[in-house]
Amino acid sequence: MDIIDKAVSVLMHNGTIIYPTETIYGLGADAFSDEAIFKVYEAKKRPLGMPISVAVSDFDMLALVGRVEPFMHGFIETFLPGPVTVILAARRLVPDILTGGTGMIGIRMPAHDLALQIIERFDAPITATSANLHGGKDPQVPEECTVPHELFIDGGRLPGTPSTVVDLTRKIILRKGAQAEAVEAFFAKL
Repeated sequence: MDIIDKAVSVLMHNGTIIYPTETIYGLGADAFSDEAIFKVYEAKKRPLGMPISVAVSDFDMLALVGRVEPFMHGFIETFLPGPVTVILAARRLVPDILTGGTGMIGIRMPAHDLALQIIERFDAPITATSANLHGGKDPQVPEECTVPHELFIDGGRLPGTPSTVVDLTRKIILRKGAQAEAVEAFFAKL
């Protein structure tokens, strides 16, 4: 059984995995399982009511969890996959706990082959939150991944700059991170 199969097996049994992305290590769990989502909140000691983003493997999966308006296509095709989290109106099948009651969902499509392969083979979104205690340092190396988990996937040293978070419904940057300047330049042209 390869590491991707192991990861999918853990995810299918409501477990948590730590996986590498093109930015930092993420804590992944089945984004459609309340039990798995609660494990993520507990592991991170994250207050309930704070939203957690999801990671998807392709544009169809993105459209399954978020409402993509026509004007958003250009942005999404320009920046995803990549180190950008887009905030969209959540579709009904997204558990309310992930939206923090906002009705909005953060969506990542990591530009990291292993992460994309895991999500693709799992065939559903997984949580995309940093693999650290809430408020802690973003994990760039394995030793900084300080949360309980069932499976760790070692990706070595990662770049360490978190994703830029963009509310596409309002066309604003909520958190500057990787590629923030390119996002700003894109919005300036609109």
